[in-house]
Amino acid sequence: MRPNPFPGDLKVYPVQGRITPVTAAAYTLSQASALAGLPLKAVQKLVDGRILRPSRKRDGRKPQRYLTKEQVLYLRLEAEGVRLLPMAARRQIAKAIEAAPQADTVHLGDGRAVVVQVKTARLRVARDLARMKKAEKMAASDPEIMRGVPVFRGTRIPIELVAEMLDQGATPSEIVAGYPSLDLEKIELAQLYVRAFPRRGRPAQRPWARKKPIRKHWAPVAAKVQ
Repeated sequence: MRPNPFPGDLKVYPVQGRITPVTAAAYTLSQASALAGLPLKAVQKLVDGRILRPSRKRDGRKPQRYLTKEQVLYLRLEAEGVRLLPMAARRQIAKAIEAAPQADTVHLGDGRAVVVQVKTARLRVARDLARMKKAEKMAASDPEIMRGVPVFRGTRIPIELVAEMLDQGATPSEIVAGYPSLDLEKIELAQLYVRAFPRRGRPAQRPWARKKPIRKHWAPVAAKVQ
């Protein structure tokens, strides 16, 4: 029987078969928040509480904090319910995932009561990572276009504008009707892009906010029944 690499009562059951090496990757706290589906403040709290220890890299004058793919995976588990466990157990799970990144499950205690399913969360992170890469590729920023506000590549349509419309209840189909140069996939990626790649520095200028709409639409109102 393979010895348990984690002392105490934490047991890790790795994936059966061949284990492929995990390539090194680093994500900002904003990107990790978007990938995990966890509020940015919750991610920052976990970092400040030393459950996760990010690496640091200087970006301009201010150092930027980065998390690994395994740490993002743990954040996804936090979003899916691990946050309900005691702090000591959460730290053990985070360490276990970093040490055995291909593990399908993490068992606490004797493995009978608490079993943390990791595989499904890993697949969801991989799916959203692919979506985030698409979102990054669809964006363009040029000081000559909308004052440098990120727009959909090949257009003058701000991504933030579309994200705001979705937040206010507009459906992707309604937005496509108003902006036929976009497609449903790009519109659905707008909110992910805004979360993963927030603009830094001064408060964002929104040059489109004071412009009048190109056209208005009025829905018919049903007559009142006397």
